[in-house]
Amino acid sequence: MPSKQRKIAIMGYRSVGKSSLSIQFVEGQFVDSYDPTIENTFMKTTKVNNQEYDLKLVDTAGQDEYSILPTQYSMDIHGYVLVYSITSPKSFEIIQIIYDKLLDMTGKVHVPVVLVGNKKDLHMNRVVTQEEGRKLADSWKAVFLEASAKQNECVADIFHTILMEIEKANGNTVQENNKCSIS
Repeated sequence: MPSKQRKIAIMGYRSVGKSSLSIQFVEGQFVDSYDPTIENTFMKTTKVNNQEYDLKLVDTAGQDEYSILPTQYSMDIHGYVLVYSITSPKSFEIIQIIYDKLLDMTGKVHVPVVLVGNKKDLHMNRVVTQEEGRKLADSWKAVFLEASAKQNECVADIFHTILMEIEKANGNTVQENNKCSIS
């Protein structure tokens, strides 16, 4: 079975951990030093349900409510990982704006999305509840996960889940066995 090429954009407000999640998934390490990302692309081959995928992760620069999403984020991107920090209400607001802009840009009513509440390890500083994250994901018909790039908690699940969502959007049936998603 040939491997499938999939391109995934990782989007969210600045400092929510988009690069940390990407690097943790691709290289298996947590990078603490923070340089705002211009835009990075990471490659990784991964296997889900005996299907091999060549992933291209587009780690985008942090967006805010005023940034115009470049149209390349709607072209040949198969799915989106939208990240906010559970410690930042602002990042949670921004992620909703980004989602709306994405739909406008792609002209679709539904795009494969995984909503990720990152920085789960900072639970003592939590301001966005799981309930709020779940509600938002439900309203988008998206999968909701909480993760910690630092502790490598649920990181691989994010990318495996978005691959499943892309398959579903393509009309393929998939088996899900995900202990991290919050239904």
